[in-house]
Amino acid sequence: MTSTIVAHNKPHAVCVPVPVQSHIKAMLKLAKLLHNRGFHITFVNTEFNHRRFLKSQGPNSLDGLPDFRFETIPDGLPDSDEGATQDVTLLAEAIVKDGFLAPFRNLLVKLKDAATSNNNPPVTCIVSDGFMSPFAIKAAEEFGLPIALFFTIAACSFMGFKQFHALVEKGLAPLKDESCLTNGFLDKVIDWIPGMEGIRLRNLPSFFRTTNPDDVLFKLSMVVTDEVHKAAALVLLTFDALEKDVLSALSSMPNIPPVYTIGPIELLLNQIPKDTLKNSVGYSLWKEETECLQWLNSKAPNSVVYVNFGSITVMTPNQLVEFGWGLANSKLPFFWVIRPDLVVGESAILPPEFVAETKERGLVASWCPQEQVLNHASVGGFLTHSGWNSTLESLTAGVPMLCWPFFADQQTDCYYTCNEWGIGMEIDNDVKRDEVQRLIKELMEGEKGKKMKNKAMEWKKLAEEATGPHGSSSTGFDNLVNQVLLRKS
Repeated sequence: MTSTIVAHNKPHAVCVPVPVQSHIKAMLKLAKLLHNRGFHITFVNTEFNHRRFLKSQGPNSLDGLPDFRFETIPDGLPDSDEGATQDVTLLAEAIVKDGFLAPFRNLLVKLKDAATSNNNPPVTCIVSDGFMSPFAIKAAEEFGLPIALFFTIAACSFMGFKQFHALVEKGLAPLKDESCLTNGFLDKVIDWIPGMEGIRLRNLPSFFRTTNPDDVLFKLSMVVTDEVHKAAALVLLTFDALEKDVLSALSSMPNIPPVYTIGPIELLLNQIPKDTLKNSVGYSLWKEETECLQWLNSKAPNSVVYVNFGSITVMTPNQLVEFGWGLANSKLPFFWVIRPDLVVGESAILPPEFVAETKERGLVASWCPQEQVLNHASVGGFLTHSGWNSTLESLTAGVPMLCWPFFADQQTDCYYTCNEWGIGMEIDNDVKRDEVQRLIKELMEGEKGKKMKNKAMEWKKLAEEATGPHGSSSTGFDNLVNQVLLRKS
């Protein structure tokens, strides 16, 4: 499939993720796919995350290969705890205020010099996370490089972000005051979004839920969806069968470049032979605890509830305890990932009575190899924050979900998971143990749970078809490579 290309004639892609766990993971997967197609890769981490990778993966983990290199740029943020995700608002501010532009430009100059002095190929294209586009597009224009914007979100979420300007024009955002969050205002049905009929305000990505017109996450969302037409491609982490209405609406909108769908990306990666780079570079900023896999081996098929709220979600001590007792009272075996920084401002401590009650059937870890866990035969349901990586990974494993969305696109993912795709149920934001217990029982043993499981297995099959030979995502990836990234500008 790949022909060997003389080093300095190789295409060379610079890949720039948003510096948070889920975005890095998706971008690394895309970088590995491109590497397998004969691209030289420069993968750009922030210095902060580079240190975290070395800590979680080992000091030589990012040595890469001669043609898969890691470079770092500063993020300009104040120092923070190495074991925790950085403040998303501060990151967004650095992007909007062009804090990344000069360091990124310097890196491109450095790569240009390296191409002339030694046998490294010159940079031929940029693959940037869509949310890094404010500086990545400027740099691409300045260096005359084609740029593809990879939004590691669903098409419905991208479409939701794209509507923020319309919300402003219609006086729906920013919110008039805090009471809009509780007075039913968010239940307003929005019937004018192409391909998303019947959606309510509360199901749109949450960044418009602010009373501040200068809110940085709200502004960034508008900037990145405005600028998308300057790119050569809009790449989405989804597959055609999953979101055909929204995708066809997006493709017919003005100011949208050609759309390429390449999800679920892990299924495309699974087709690469095992002995390559694929396995040598890990994705995780936390050390993954693999003991859970042996524990899962001892459990009956489809019997375990897997609980993980992702890399950014935080909760109150009370919410943690309510989730804990909901799990305990269900009397079902569970595996729960509790990150060190899951509880706001303090350590996540579960009461000793909970520990005593569940020690025979519960396992708690601080991080884990999620895809292996979801694909384990004993896992029957997933209690999730509805992040997009987690949602796709669950769907790909044929595992139904309980959804507790926290922020950003998770509200939209949750709505689609529960209402359009039929593979999830939502837990109220105000967590109560009785509701958690009831929904877990329904998910694992009830009629609705059985229906959701069957539906999840149907989607799993469609995901496999999309990434199989001549499937929509396989074709999408081929076209992205041939029509955009290998195109001589």
